[in-house]
Amino acid sequence: MAESKGFNIRRQTGFATIAVACFVLLYLPILLLVAYSFNSGSSIAIWEGFSWRWYQSAWENELVQEATVRSLIIAVWASLISTTVAVLAALATTRTRKFKGQGAVFAMINQPLMVPEIVTAVALLIFFAMIKVATGYSGLLYLIIAHSAFCIPFAYLPIRARLQGMDLSLEQAAADLYATPFQAFRRITLPQLWPGILAGAMLAFVISLDDVVITEFVKSAGQDTLPTYMLGQLRRVITPEINAISTVLIGISVTMVIGFTLLSKIRN
Repeated sequence: MAESKGFNIRRQTGFATIAVACFVLLYLPILLLVAYSFNSGSSIAIWEGFSWRWYQSAWENELVQEATVRSLIIAVWASLISTTVAVLAALATTRTRKFKGQGAVFAMINQPLMVPEIVTAVALLIFFAMIKVATGYSGLLYLIIAHSAFCIPFAYLPIRARLQGMDLSLEQAAADLYATPFQAFRRITLPQLWPGILAGAMLAFVISLDDVVITEFVKSAGQDTLPTYMLGQLRRVITPEINAISTVLIGISVTMVIGFTLLSKIRN
């Protein structure tokens, strides 16, 4: 009796066509964006020849320079803060006994994922407006706090998944050998958790770097980040300079992914 073949999605009629169509729809716009960033003309739709003109224009644009530095400062701080909080939250929800309300705590940590971003942005706008009026301070700290709060669940999920997949026998052995909880964490848990921490930090950094909605609502005058600067330019005159800036952002994101992947392999 012949063995029945198991179900294989790749053998289904139309699978290859749908897969190719998805890749084309996903990557063709990005390829066109990158290609027209090298356009020598001012049009984003008519090719007039190859040139580095718009990269040079973006490099010499002081507003772009300031927005880029501001974006990197916010993203680095937001990544550090949100990843630190996410590690503590993940440990508290996976390395402790189950308690009443644990599901509610999990929901609260992941609230930014479940609530529309515009709602979170409006809430932060009202909250920070009250503080600004009371204190008179309107610096970058508000954006850093807002981005950190929004990025916590993005850092939390890979860290929690890593913790749940770890073997507890080494931690139990360390406890049997009279290691303190901190010693066990530093020497046993943390080295194994490192790939999850890197993944969480990478996600938090990228999410913060390209955030528009929360930044647009929370920022004060003169605090444009690179995405909000680009949004403002799209409302005026669109030139391939926007394509060049977008291509650089893509390059930063890809470099971050590759870098964190290599670091994760080295730590393993």
